[in-house]
Amino acid sequence: MTTSKIMKKLFILCGVALAGTAIAKLPAPPDTPEAKAKAAEAAARTAWSGKVEAYQLCQAQDRVAARYRESAAAAGKQLAPPPALPSCADPGPFAYTPPEQKPIEASGAHSPPGTASSPPSTQQPAAAANPTPKQ
Repeated sequence: MTTSKIMKKLFILCGVALAGTAIAKLPAPPDTPEAKAKAAEAAARTAWSGKVEAYQLCQAQDRVAARYRESAAAAGKQLAPPPALPSCADPGPFAYTPPEQKPIEASGAHSPPGTASSPPSTQQPAAAANPTPKQ
């Protein structure tokens, strides 16, 4: 290899390393209520999608088992009765209802009302309110 090819490869390698470092240092996106709601809906949609796939797989397995039994009966084979299995559960259409959001006042995230009933400052000096004991 010539020196120029080695330099080009080294330059490309350094560029890739710097780009990876720059991407790694990006701050995480802020957690807003809208982003949390969107993530919760996406999780619910993914769970529903898994249920739909399981339902479709169950139906396909039932069709294959029925065809096998038909072909075995046509060939004159004696088969044991099929085991009793639960029927396939249809998950239905996707429906997502977001949980109710309490307003901040009702969530109990602030101080209790008794604590904030009087102002924090008084006209009395601190030395009079909290005298230091004599030693």
